[in-house]
Amino acid sequence: MNSIIQEVTQRIIERSKDTRQAYLNKIAKARKQGPLRGALSCGNLAHGFAACGKEEKSDLRSMVKANVAIISSYNDMLSAHQPYEDYPQKIKQAIREVGSVAQFAGGVPAMCDGVTQGNPGMELSLMSRDNIAMGAAIALSHNMFDATIMMGICDKIVPGLLLGGLSFGHLPTVFVPAGPMPSGLPNKEKARIRQAYAEGKVGREELLEAESQSYHSAGTCTFYGTANSNQMVVEVMGLHLPGASFVNPGTPLREALTKAASVQATRITDLGENYMPIGHIIDAKAMVNGIVALLATGGSTNHTMHLVAVARAAGLIVNWDDFSDLSKATPLLTRIYPNGSADINHFTAAGGTGLLFKELLDAGLLHNDVNTICGRGLEQYTKEPILRDGELLWVDGPKESLDKAVLTTIGAAFKPDGGLSVLKGNIGRAVMKTSALREPNCHIKAPAVVFEDQYAFDKAFNDGDLNKDCVVVVRFQGPAAIGMPELHRLTPPLGVLQDNGFKVALVTDGRMSGASGKVPAAIHLTPEAYKGGLIAKVKNGDVIELNTATGECILHVDEAELTSREPATVDLTDSHIGMGREMFASMRASLSGAEEGACSLFFKQE
Repeated sequence: MNSIIQEVTQRIIERSKDTRQAYLNKIAKARKQGPLRGALSCGNLAHGFAACGKEEKSDLRSMVKANVAIISSYNDMLSAHQPYEDYPQKIKQAIREVGSVAQFAGGVPAMCDGVTQGNPGMELSLMSRDNIAMGAAIALSHNMFDATIMMGICDKIVPGLLLGGLSFGHLPTVFVPAGPMPSGLPNKEKARIRQAYAEGKVGREELLEAESQSYHSAGTCTFYGTANSNQMVVEVMGLHLPGASFVNPGTPLREALTKAASVQATRITDLGENYMPIGHIIDAKAMVNGIVALLATGGSTNHTMHLVAVARAAGLIVNWDDFSDLSKATPLLTRIYPNGSADINHFTAAGGTGLLFKELLDAGLLHNDVNTICGRGLEQYTKEPILRDGELLWVDGPKESLDKAVLTTIGAAFKPDGGLSVLKGNIGRAVMKTSALREPNCHIKAPAVVFEDQYAFDKAFNDGDLNKDCVVVVRFQGPAAIGMPELHRLTPPLGVLQDNGFKVALVTDGRMSGASGKVPAAIHLTPEAYKGGLIAKVKNGDVIELNTATGECILHVDEAELTSREPATVDLTDSHIGMGREMFASMRASLSGAEEGACSLFFKQE
């Protein structure tokens, strides 16, 4: 193993010794001999299978057959989740054919950041993750089930399902993806038209046509944002079938993988000899594997929060220093938009997850001694699924990349590091995605231009007030303030300023999209302004310095001056009422800081 990977893993294990043991004790206590529904009274059990058919009722009464819970995030407004509409019936049929039973246990909400971006609904986005986790827990609380099938794809949905699944860590859990839509308008062209619209060079009709050609059918968006980062991470953690993440919807291979995943859930229950609960799969090594795969592919910065929260759900304590050190050891091996022009389908065609994982394993950058839903070890995840005469097989994939501009080797890495920097200084701690920047590192020192929300930024840009070197500060966007919405609408205008020759960067206690691109953005700044962070004292004209080479994020203002300043305040009423936001007040108030996962579900770390 790479020495840095080993060192980070070991310190997570040591740091988490007590919390991990408490978690393992909890799931051991929840494990019962025989089917879990055997603990229910006759009245409880009768309610649990009242709507089943005669044969299923008999099977569930017999106490010798597995009952698999189906939890789905289906809705037909989200292209990524629309394919899930008929999955429950397909899953039930596949499980029935091997002599077990499946019941639809519950649905969870799924919102799309692509729809809510720049609108009030986005302020519910991050909090929806914890809501999804609680919804999954409620579905499983009936204690009727011996395994779980989780169906989710996009930004907060997969992390939420992971949190909910890990709270029932004694249950074997299989994640079933639906796959990306076929390639549409190239991402580079989409970005060009977005920026042209921001400059006023094209109208809304042209912009809408470009967006419609890009997001054009059922399936996950094809750029490498949080949704596809989710799939990469879940697969390398061993919760997908090998090679399942990026097979297009509606294809025979996709159908075969869904059926096989359903059957696999029945093979790893406690009723047989291959019991493998999710709590025994997600350990420190699996978490490190997930972070390494994320970094090697230039994945979404949202996971600097999501994976921290997921780790905590499994009794593990992961922090940003772990991300930073793993980034230094992990070379960037893919160029997928926004850190390249290719999309996820191009990545798959070049060799996909199988070739990527093989490269990382051979270099000692992934732990191989891990549990998966398919058994022990990750070698099986270096193979790719195919259909041969109607039979699903896993075979050796290409020995080398079929497109080295998209997927490369360790020896010819696009960058020597994983493209994630943790910045710290008197203004706080933040993360910056550097994999898509024009230069390997970012060093900017410029006057601040301060905004309390993204809409004021829009006005300043349109008025021409930002045509200068500057560090744009957008504050009061953190978890406790307004639920930490993504600020992706800032990207095209900032890109215009950059292309016009100005040196610009962003500092915010909010989030950027998983599609963060060429503009340097120090995001997730903690402590946030609403909680007394120094960002609340920044004034227009103050000089801010960002330097990823040294890991610094510094407000160059005399300490005595800063001490004498009163922090800015802002009336957030308009962000707390309307669009359902008033119902989330208690959750917003209990969210931990960004580095602790921005989570409301666990005790905050000291």
